[in-house]
Amino acid sequence: MQPLTNTPTRYGWPTIILHWLIGILFIGQFALGYVMVRTTSQRTSFELIQLHKSFGFLLLGLIILRIAWRLGNAAPALPPSVGMLERKTAPLAHFALYAFQVALPLSGWALVSVSTLEIPTMPFNLFVMPDLPMGESDAAESFWTAAHWYLAYAGIALVALHVLAALRHHFLLRDGVLRRMITPSSAGE
Repeated sequence: MQPLTNTPTRYGWPTIILHWLIGILFIGQFALGYVMVRTTSQRTSFELIQLHKSFGFLLLGLIILRIAWRLGNAAPALPPSVGMLERKTAPLAHFALYAFQVALPLSGWALVSVSTLEIPTMPFNLFVMPDLPMGESDAAESFWTAAHWYLAYAGIALVALHVLAALRHHFLLRDGVLRRMITPSSAGE
């Protein structure tokens, strides 16, 4: 039986599923955001923005769940072949990924909250998401638009570095770091 919790050498199913689901959503959100602001049709742009907001709230919920799960489940130790510098920087890189994954949807929520357009946000058309208690103004909207944009590009750069590091572990170092995020541990590990 595959365990739910992490072991000293591998991740459990919840960690693996959340990791890949969040990763796919995060990259998908970047692509969707890129397309939605370049679409010439106002109707299509509006629909893509609503979809982007919906997935943003889903992503925020999933990353909060992922952080809560991580706090209760220690990550497996790095293999002995990993050097000291990487041992010290890996936790910082993971913290930065978590921080950007929380900050980015929050900045989007702030953006729609301060918008003078006052368009309600309805995640997946299920309910109206209340705005954050922030004052509406063109200046605030400009600030949060820029913040969201910069956070998105910085976040995608971090994800790219994360992917490159995983590929380095898999193809160059061949140390099993990537495999443990693909296949959960067995009950005996």
